[in-house]
Amino acid sequence: MAKESISVFDIFKIGIGPSSSHTLGPWKAALRFIDKVLESGVDQVEQVQVLLYGSLAKTGKGHGTDVAVLLGLCGEDPETFDVDQVTPRVQQIKVTQKLNFNGQKEIDFSYEKDLHFLYTESLPFHPNAVTFLCTFSDGKRIAETYYSVGGGFVVKEAEEDVARGVVELSFPIEHANDLLHWGRETGYSIAEIVAENEEEWRGEAATRAGVLKIWEVMKSCIYRGVHVGGELPGGLNVRRRASILNKRLLDGRTYNDYFEWLTAIKAGGESFKYTLDWVSCFALAVNEENASFGRVVTAPTNGAAGVVPAVLQYYLLFCDEYNEDKIVQFLLTASEIGSIFKKGATLSAAMGGCQAEIGVSSSMAAAALTECMGGSIRQALMAAEIAMEHHLGLTCDPVAGLVQVPCIERNTMGAIKAITASQLALQSNPDNAKVSLDHAVKSMWDTAQDMNHKYKETAEGGLARHIKGEEDIPLSLPEC
Repeated sequence: MAKESISVFDIFKIGIGPSSSHTLGPWKAALRFIDKVLESGVDQVEQVQVLLYGSLAKTGKGHGTDVAVLLGLCGEDPETFDVDQVTPRVQQIKVTQKLNFNGQKEIDFSYEKDLHFLYTESLPFHPNAVTFLCTFSDGKRIAETYYSVGGGFVVKEAEEDVARGVVELSFPIEHANDLLHWGRETGYSIAEIVAENEEEWRGEAATRAGVLKIWEVMKSCIYRGVHVGGELPGGLNVRRRASILNKRLLDGRTYNDYFEWLTAIKAGGESFKYTLDWVSCFALAVNEENASFGRVVTAPTNGAAGVVPAVLQYYLLFCDEYNEDKIVQFLLTASEIGSIFKKGATLSAAMGGCQAEIGVSSSMAAAALTECMGGSIRQALMAAEIAMEHHLGLTCDPVAGLVQVPCIERNTMGAIKAITASQLALQSNPDNAKVSLDHAVKSMWDTAQDMNHKYKETAEGGLARHIKGEEDIPLSLPEC
């Protein structure tokens, strides 16, 4: 694999749900295609067509790929676009059969004829492929193919799989062992090593402000998620549970804003069951928002967006006071673990199953929690390894192609496993560990390559095979 220089803001990206690889990635690909079209002039654009291949076709409608490419072709920014306007805007395009290309020129666009879901076709480089075709008024045509390789990363065909180009970092890291080496050489923590590397892109103050902005979006997502009820969109009729759980756990305690809400939560005590319920509530809140085209942060993906914020919120509530320095430390540490998995394996469920999403997010959260709790680099890496070890082989089998069942609950499992992994590492001597994080990364990649394609975000295997919308397929159980 090519060397990559990955920033904290490559791992954590602000966008719209429900999927980083199927929504955010294709959206960004459409924006890149616009840049190519601009070279010839928007005023000459006559027709635009979109071809979706592989997993983008098979689960594209459930994952909002169609929504993403249409809004992307309109030139909208996934970081700032009003989430309440997602459905109305797309519906307008479908009804009027008009698309305002890059917000500059209105062209004819038929959802049925110009957006193609090629369910039986796949391109060799990656299962998540999209081709954009543009015809100009003078008869000229251009075609560009992009691959959404996981976590919102996009690669153009024949382009190296690099996030931001190769930047010479103070402490280059390709493997977990490199991180351990630099820690021994400098005495720095993981977060301090990452902070030094980030200075190759921007100053310390800008990095801190950007990381706190990431947390602000995560925090807002949790808070909004615990106050919205009803059913999730998509036709599966999944009931939102975070708001119900939030109300039940607070038991009548009132509040007016986020910080008063934290105070109300703390007033309920710190019993194991109570704490466990809140961790699940935080994770549910984020991924119910994600499933509703809400504003989320890839961590490292949208499908796994609830794990890191749930564990960080747990830490700030039940382990320490609300502390911005600790928030920055947590997210910088988590980002480096995600980066190591990106470089050594994959963040794409279409390539590696859900181990590449929930498994990686759990590893990220485990390491970050361990460092914030005072653990050494070796203990943090041990926590990350433990978390991944117990997600190896996890399949991606989204029922009805939606990022809902089992995806939302899996975020609660990933968060709880991250906390357990951290506790184990903090109470252990890494000298006695039999498996390193690098072993776990390599094992995850090997497992991904061995995994049957049905279990890689196709909605063709596992739970998705037996449950179709509201009607279950009759089970044929073997006799005992």
